[in-house]
Amino acid sequence: MIEIDKTIVSLDVVTKRFVCDLTKCKGACCIEGDGGAPLEDSEIEQIFNYIEVISPYLTETSRQTIAEKGLFEVDDDGDKLTVLNPGLECAYSIVENGIMFCGIEKAFNEGKIPFRKPISCYLYPVRLTKYTQFEAVNYHKWNICQCAREKGRKENVKVYEFLKVPLIEKFGQEWYDVLDSVVKENNGFENER
Repeated sequence: MIEIDKTIVSLDVVTKRFVCDLTKCKGACCIEGDGGAPLEDSEIEQIFNYIEVISPYLTETSRQTIAEKGLFEVDDDGDKLTVLNPGLECAYSIVENGIMFCGIEKAFNEGKIPFRKPISCYLYPVRLTKYTQFEAVNYHKWNICQCAREKGRKENVKVYEFLKVPLIEKFGQEWYDVLDSVVKENNGFENER
């Protein structure tokens, strides 16, 4: 584990290889799983403030789901998650050329809203868990991402390198620079693999 400020980073984040391969997985993370994507309160507020702008990017089914269920739902653990359509895909997902994408991100990419998408999606395959004294930064291994692990190994890109931009967005440039320097000072933790 690597401790930076009030975070503890799993060595898997700095030793495992990963590069999303949407041409193979088709954005399955927007469909698979037992619930929607985790949302922070600030993200719910952003979605609330911009739903009228985001809505045209969504399917009619998604607009109906959001109208009926709301912008988010709360699971049995009290976590706030994106709502799911009847087909169990995220209500904020869209399909283009057979690949699932985020409608929120599409609105962002077109300059219509100031936030990209839920940080839990942007950071995947990293999952964050908040504890009283720190936040755990862990690698999540999911069978639907086998192609991403293969592509990461082929291109020799570590999880934290692949996620440089979202990690900086979440924790800041200084945090990322510390992580990167610790990895380099320890020869990439190659002996830990």
